[in-house]
Amino acid sequence: MQCMSERREEIQASGMESKFNKIVLTILAMLLIFVGPTYIPYILSGVLSINYFASIGIGVALFIMGLGMLIYLIRKKVIT
Repeated sequence: MQCMSERREEIQASGMESKFNKIVLTILAMLLIFVGPTYIPYILSGVLSINYFASIGIGVALFIMGLGMLIYLIRKKVIT
């Protein structure tokens, strides 16, 4: 079990000492997870006329980045 000073050092070492940074990173992770594979491929293929499979690939890459960011935030105890 960690004491409070160890937990504070862990959060400060990761560069997430302000609540604003924590909130922004959490919202960014959620946007990458939910908007990345849905709206981004639609915009890329429909509006910008990029190849359908390339736009799907970009959407999947954004989804994976969002999951990676979410796992990072959970391990750093930003999201509990």
